[in-house]
Amino acid sequence: MTQQRKIIHVDMDAFFAAVAQLDNEELRGKPVVVGSPHQRGVISAASYEARKFGIRSAMSSVVAQKRCPELIFVPSDFKRYKLLSNQIRGIFRTYTDLIEPLSFDEAFLDVTFNKKKRISATLIARDIREQIYNETGLTASAGISSNKFIAKIASDYNKPNGQKTVAPNEILDFVADLPIQKFFGIGKVTAKKMLNLGIFTGKELRDKSLDFLEQNFGNSAVRYYQLARGIDESAVKPNRTTKSIAAEHTFETNLTSEVYMEAELEKIAKKLQERLTKSNIKGKTITLKIKYSDFSIQTRSKTTNTFTNNASMLFSIAKALLYQEKPKESVRLLGISVSNLDNVSKKSMSVQLRFDF
Repeated sequence: MTQQRKIIHVDMDAFFAAVAQLDNEELRGKPVVVGSPHQRGVISAASYEARKFGIRSAMSSVVAQKRCPELIFVPSDFKRYKLLSNQIRGIFRTYTDLIEPLSFDEAFLDVTFNKKKRISATLIARDIREQIYNETGLTASAGISSNKFIAKIASDYNKPNGQKTVAPNEILDFVADLPIQKFFGIGKVTAKKMLNLGIFTGKELRDKSLDFLEQNFGNSAVRYYQLARGIDESAVKPNRTTKSIAAEHTFETNLTSEVYMEAELEKIAKKLQERLTKSNIKGKTITLKIKYSDFSIQTRSKTTNTFTNNASMLFSIAKALLYQEKPKESVRLLGISVSNLDNVSKKSMSVQLRFDF
């Protein structure tokens, strides 16, 4: 018999904005966003006070200001984020060395065999959150379960400053009630396709046969079949190295006009900037990905002299790559990725037994 895993997903609450409020008490309790108020600015992070107005990351600064005229903009401070992130990871390491950071503000922890020799992952998560608050003044939320998929979703349930445990015997019911849009690993386009097929919850996804899923979702069918049953065998992987970061979008209707493609590339560039900024990553090589209506894929790349994570520069280069050659067919997907990363960012991001959660 194998020991069932105990996985915790720790997610800092509105981390970038919370750091600004931590360092400047005049900002506390006010709608704060990290970003630029300029015409082409994009929101990188929003405090919970700003989120009450419907403001979210990747939103246009102009739109955000219309929703909340008293919105306060603050610049990013990556040295400060990194300092606090390292401090928080130091707390994690007092419990386990099996830590898989996803970005500055979230990470998976495998505490099955932990340094404190604690049995309950729920109590470990509570102690970690309390220690983070006592040592940094920041709040964190956590999800606890026997796999990464469930833990990741659970961490979002009692935000901010809360946690949720989904024990092994609760997983099937938890997934059954879960809206498809909440599934970690199912994107917006796939979720919309599932909704059109009458799949609204995990239960309805579970009711579909593997044959049905293969007919409609191809190579992803087995993964969706497993997720509907709360199955995720992936291990927490410390010392994970980031080689590239990308953003892409599949269109409901294939595009034939470069003008429309330009508009979509600009949106993708903004989304990519958000991901790069969140992970404090810049890169020199920008790659445009084009998937045509016949499902063939073409990539075009350019390497710049400087590292960047700026949306305007990403868009400008992607646009130039688009016009290098006229698309051979209508386009069903566009994507932009950044690789050749800077040295700082390439470092490591690094019958069952029953047990008490």
